[in-house]
Amino acid sequence: MPTRLQIARPDIIKALEESGAHVFRHSDIATLLTTHRNFWRLAQSTTTQKFVEFLLERGELRIVRLEAVDRFGHDVTRYVKGVASPCELALSIRPGAYLCHATAVFLHGLTEQMPKTIYVNREQSPKPQGTTPTQTSIDRAFANKQRESTYIFAYEDWKAVVLSGKHTNKLEVGMLTDPQGARVEVTNIERTLIDITVRPAYAGGVFEVLKAYRAAKERMSVNVLLATLKKLNYVYPYHQAIGFYMSRAGYGESRVQRLKRLGLQWDFYLTHNIQNREYDSPWRLFYPKGLQ
Repeated sequence: MPTRLQIARPDIIKALEESGAHVFRHSDIATLLTTHRNFWRLAQSTTTQKFVEFLLERGELRIVRLEAVDRFGHDVTRYVKGVASPCELALSIRPGAYLCHATAVFLHGLTEQMPKTIYVNREQSPKPQGTTPTQTSIDRAFANKQRESTYIFAYEDWKAVVLSGKHTNKLEVGMLTDPQGARVEVTNIERTLIDITVRPAYAGGVFEVLKAYRAAKERMSVNVLLATLKKLNYVYPYHQAIGFYMSRAGYGESRVQRLKRLGLQWDFYLTHNIQNREYDSPWRLFYPKGLQ
């Protein structure tokens, strides 16, 4: 006699397909079972683990393990239906995450380089606003190397870096289609330009950031960028770095002046720990020598 799971298999397959997902956490499978248990007429003795084993044995799902690069980290196990893109797998590491930085640069077509590192942002809970900076505090903060996430996972020939960005309630995050055809959440062009200005290490460095600004010149809206920057409410004067990039990328005086009108109160830095630097007087900004 066929088991209840075997009888319900067509309906189970339909439910998996209707979910629209290719990647499932163990908790997702548990929710699916709880939601449909009565309709599928499954006994209470059918645990989530038995349900998962049934789906794996029948080939409806397969196991994918994302290996923690940090020796103190823990591998992540996911269940995949069909083919899942690297972006989908990376996003599954933390619920509510979205693609950002170099990955967003690529998905918006601002670079032709196919990245082997996928950046995802899982926002922190709201925090109190930082104190107003002084020149001394700015100099001290940017004298050292910027901290980078060690929450990294590897799978096949790519890796995912999970960031814990400031709380923005997914400001300027929308949907795009990745190269494999999956619909994924990603920061828009203006938010991406701000993000890579703030954390250039997650975009390949300041030289790559400048290339992205040049590629975005005819597509980005200064209005949207300024509104987004205002909502992000950074303590440090990142508008000076943004204005510098826009100037070097040839955005035109009328667009650039809108950044300059935000004020030039401090000497600022394009990135952290600049060893060989030059100074741009119009933007009161230190930047790495050789950046054209």
